[in-house]
Amino acid sequence: MPIKNDILKNLFDYGFRLAFSAPSLLLRQFSSVIYLKYLTKWSCFGKWLARYSIKSIPVSAGSIGMGCIGFPNHPVWEVTSRCNLNCIHCHTKGGNRSDEELTTEEGKKLIDELARVRKFRILVYTGGEPLMRDDIFELLEYSRKAGFINIVATNGTLIDDNIALNLKKCGVAGIAVSLDSCCSLVHNKIRKNFRAFEDALRGIEAVKKSGMLLQVNTTAMEMNFEDLDRLVDFIDELGSGLLLLYQLVPVGRGKDIRDSALNADYNKKLLDFMARKQKDSVALIEPVASPQYWAYLLEKSGKNSGIWLKLAQKVFHGCVAGNGLVYIKANGEVWPCPFVEVNAGNIKEKSFLDIWENSDVFKNLRNKKLALNGRCGKCRYIDICGGCRGRSMAYRGNYLDDDFLCFLNNN
Repeated sequence: MPIKNDILKNLFDYGFRLAFSAPSLLLRQFSSVIYLKYLTKWSCFGKWLARYSIKSIPVSAGSIGMGCIGFPNHPVWEVTSRCNLNCIHCHTKGGNRSDEELTTEEGKKLIDELARVRKFRILVYTGGEPLMRDDIFELLEYSRKAGFINIVATNGTLIDDNIALNLKKCGVAGIAVSLDSCCSLVHNKIRKNFRAFEDALRGIEAVKKSGMLLQVNTTAMEMNFEDLDRLVDFIDELGSGLLLLYQLVPVGRGKDIRDSALNADYNKKLLDFMARKQKDSVALIEPVASPQYWAYLLEKSGKNSGIWLKLAQKVFHGCVAGNGLVYIKANGEVWPCPFVEVNAGNIKEKSFLDIWENSDVFKNLRNKKLALNGRCGKCRYIDICGGCRGRSMAYRGNYLDDDFLCFLNNN
């Protein structure tokens, strides 16, 4: 009972502070979910609201709506490239620790600089496997004291009851665990470890027991596409409030399985699947590397003009690479997104704020109407989609080119 009361108190305190310091952000969060409910005819919205909405407030942490990788306006820090798995689609090529990894003191300096950006309210710790870093709890505690709500993205295999409780004590509000299939053989093949599925489920149970919000991350590709339907049902059974459904972008080790990435036809099939499953799923499903989703929902429902389009432009943000989202590599490089392999500067050489505010890379991504090329630059959905910049970089060699997997009628 003390654990549960402590969680509720923390959630109430955060919601209370946000409601009075930035009420418009809570309104935008709620509006984006309501609009998604309307567009997808989400029948289980009431169940999601009752089970997960309160816990989702600190996890979304004042976001201005829905965008790629869950929500805009947050930094993601790849604290280490070290990992205990060797996943075939890993964008960081996780495995061994980099000799250039930020030290504890450099990490704390980064946290201090991130805290100076007022719209950053959460800090996402990722890897590699962030729990492989020896000072991870020290860093989490430091960012908690700096005012951040902490989120940890993990493969889940290293979490037990004790680790989960220690994470919660360090201000972690949500844990994102990666599951690529509800079939252990498929998941373990992708993760290249015969115990990955079993250990991830053990970690999930520990997360749930601790009271933190459980999020599941899944990467859609050719080898698991047929498993996605059963996986979404399985995620509901597990008790996950959020599902981030990634689409494979061939970067990192993903370059070696480029042929497993979805083509334009399957891009549309994936978005249609998401809309169909959202209707009867309890978990809130959000796309990653599929920024066409919201425009697709508008077109599908016939709400793609007038006041409906204007409302969508307020709460749906498509690709947010460099325009709300920022990704800090283990060696200090600052990228717009984990899938946009463009170095805007290194915090070992420049301050984060200098890079964030003055880099041409970030300036371009904040002025998409002027900077984007081809169909994306002329598209009527540029504000709520903008094309996947990671895919443009991976396939075109230019993060400002159009997204060739787009199937929308964007005239």
